[in-house]
Amino acid sequence: MAAAKIKKGDKVVVLSGKDKGKTGEVVQSMPKEQKVVVSGVNVAVRHKKPTQAAPQGGLERKEAPLHVSKVAIADPKTGKATRVRFEERDGKKVRVAAKSGELING
Repeated sequence: MAAAKIKKGDKVVVLSGKDKGKTGEVVQSMPKEQKVVVSGVNVAVRHKKPTQAAPQGGLERKEAPLHVSKVAIADPKTGKATRVRFEERDGKKVRVAAKSGELING
């Protein structure tokens, strides 16, 4: 399997959809489904019925998964969206921002 371009803990920018332009951190990565969960982005609201434990009921807000193609790594230098390139530095395979050449930590 190819190396992951977007991993848990990465700062990403949303490229399309209702949250276009928003930035956040990847909370969960699901490589098999090609999806990621980003904090504060694509928030789904579920209505909870009142129960004895919570007699008020209420709304439950939760981040829903996004397709990987809808997000891009935020360049460590500028904060704008960039593609990821793999390079070998000091004998190690590392992720590098294509726009600035900056190392992506992680």
